[in-house]
Amino acid sequence: MMTASTRRKAVGLAAALVMCGVGASAAPAGAAAAKPAHAQDGMGHQFAAGPGELTDHATDSVPPAIEVPPGQRLVGDFLGRGVQVYRCTAGAWVFVEPAANLVGWVTRPGNYATTVHFRGPSWESTDDGSLVEARVVAASPVAGSIPELLLQSTVTRGDGVFGNVSYVQRLATRGGVAPAGACREGQTTGVRYQAQYRFFTPAK
Repeated sequence: MMTASTRRKAVGLAAALVMCGVGASAAPAGAAAAKPAHAQDGMGHQFAAGPGELTDHATDSVPPAIEVPPGQRLVGDFLGRGVQVYRCTAGAWVFVEPAANLVGWVTRPGNYATTVHFRGPSWESTDDGSLVEARVVAASPVAGSIPELLLQSTVTRGDGVFGNVSYVQRLATRGGVAPAGACREGQTTGVRYQAQYRFFTPAK
């Protein structure tokens, strides 16, 4: 079983590869630009929301197919950057897992937060250790990029920001599509991408 420390190191390595352009494919030319972030910290990290901006309408346009059901409350809004990992199987690229770092804003305790995103798909808070794993329940295609998604939680852990998450939206995707053309059996590659992730809990 992969420990939290190992997951963070793996995601950190993926992010470093992206920054250096090593072992990762570039985002497709002409990919749709992500929605501009609202806030930025002192290190240049951008966030999908900031103080006073975290509302259920933080994203201008969400496709109807991936709207969250009624009775949900937005508790976190993050910008994620990393890679979509693919492996060559039977002559074709097959998706394996995401590896990304997320930075954003959470309502409780009401500050900026960081998260790692990995196989599951899962999201784990690097601030409080809480975790959510989810399954895809709906998708909306994006030309030249991986689709936007609605995911429903299957496993949660901890009392932190992700401890009671019910739904996750992946929005404003850019890049991440499997490489075109032939591949060598067993070959692995990471394709750079970014997306906005929004986390919901049942409204009380």
